[in-house]
Amino acid sequence: MNIWLILLIIGIIIAIILGVLYYVGNKMQKKQEVQRAQLDEMAQTVSMLVIDKKRMKITDAGFPRMVIDNIPKRAKMSKVPIVKAKIGPKITPLLCDEAIFDDVPVKAEIKAVVSGIYITNIKNLRNVAPPEPEKKGIRAKLSKKSAEYMRRH
Repeated sequence: MNIWLILLIIGIIIAIILGVLYYVGNKMQKKQEVQRAQLDEMAQTVSMLVIDKKRMKITDAGFPRMVIDNIPKRAKMSKVPIVKAKIGPKITPLLCDEAIFDDVPVKAEIKAVVSGIYITNIKNLRNVAPPEPEKKGIRAKLSKKSAEYMRRH
């Protein structure tokens, strides 16, 4: 009798935890969909010359202080894909979508869809040979597939 009571309590606790995780996950997914809609709404096609691309901390990328202050602490510590591009006469650091970061050519002129400081898509590559496919591990393939799925939905 005592063991059944303990198992019942553990089962109830696990059910409560799963319910909370499900609720929080749905809430975060809806928030992400709203943010993606805002990005698509503000998107514009820009012609740019890509100078350099790296994965680096956002604090080291050369963004203005106002941009860095609005980023959460956890995001400041992680490395993100950064593209330095010449748009008109200015050299500007831009954040890049994880799914297209490997496709961005260095030292080439491209037309990209930009929303604020975020490159969401590449429209036109001029005189650029397609990048050679790299051999990747299963983790990199899965993360790329999930990023492409999130970009589409």
